[in-house]
Amino acid sequence: MSRPVKHSLTLNGHRTSVSLEDEFWRAFREIATKRDVAINALAAEIDAARGTQSGLATAIRLFVLQDLQQRLRDQNR
Repeated sequence: MSRPVKHSLTLNGHRTSVSLEDEFWRAFREIATKRDVAINALAAEIDAARGTQSGLATAIRLFVLQDLQQRLRDQNR
């Protein structure tokens, strides 16, 4: 597993960055592509839903995990 790397995003017109491992960043980009949504738009959705109890990077990691878990459930049906 790689070390976290800073990635730049624009959320609702504001620049920010998140530190994510390459594996999570690639999976996040793949999910955005699969959903046919821009990565900044998907990050903004996650940001709006995360509340104040976790950082954006953590929220993205959890989003990626939840997506994987859902795909595994769907595959096992």
